[in-house]
Amino acid sequence: MCAFIERFGAMNGYIGLDSLQNGESGVVRQINNVGGIRKRLLDIGLTENTVIKCVGTSPMGDPKAYLFRGAVMAIRKQDGSGVMVEKQCGGSE
Repeated sequence: MCAFIERFGAMNGYIGLDSLQNGESGVVRQINNVGGIRKRLLDIGLTENTVIKCVGTSPMGDPKAYLFRGAVMAIRKQDGSGVMVEKQCGGSE
């Protein structure tokens, strides 16, 4: 996936948080959510420049579990799609 982004580009090289697969990491670059969900994400510490790693997926694929700021949080695909991350290629945190 990183090669694809580097070659063809995504929106500024960013992907939705929901696109991270198990074991992949990224850095939050934009939070495009609005209203209550935006406030909740900010309240739990999901802010720009936060390093985040996908550590699990539920059996049905939604929600996914993410590790950031020392805690694991489950975030629904609908909510994660508004969080743009710059995928960290070639390594973990």
